[in-house]
Amino acid sequence: MAKSDSFFIRAQVTGNATYAQAEIDLGSFVNLGVSKSTLLRVHNIQASYTDVSSPEAVIYYDGAQPGSLITWQLTTQTQSAIITALDKSCVARGTRYQTVVPAGFSGGVIAPGAVDEIQDMNPTMFSKGYLIGTDSIFLGTESSQTMDSGDFHVSLVLECTLENATQANSVALALSQQ
Repeated sequence: MAKSDSFFIRAQVTGNATYAQAEIDLGSFVNLGVSKSTLLRVHNIQASYTDVSSPEAVIYYDGAQPGSLITWQLTTQTQSAIITALDKSCVARGTRYQTVVPAGFSGGVIAPGAVDEIQDMNPTMFSKGYLIGTDSIFLGTESSQTMDSGDFHVSLVLECTLENATQANSVALALSQQ
């Protein structure tokens, strides 16, 4: 098969101050070891951070620390904690930084501090795509503090195509992943 038309894989994980992970099954896309192996190429990854109670609710933290981080990662191997980009199983990472709710917050209308989304190593779009040859990938998340608003969701939308394994892309896959 030549490259397929692009399609989208959606995944979500629920998190807070301890590491949480969700498995994304790629078994219906990736076929290795058969006469014609099929690989998955991820072209684009978009992240969304939402409160568990309601997608439009504010995720907030009003503790004594100067701010909070929500970090997510997409990996080709299961993990028990957030890893660095040096780990070959890391496909993408992202971080959302939020300053604390202003001092004197006493309920009512929530006025969170500034929010900064740092894409970390997650480009809006990979120039040639990220080739994956595993049966599963893993979406993990953790926050630096327990969010006062409660648990949150990190959701990803991955734009993907399928392609036949060739000698060239098999070498590229072997060099980029474990």
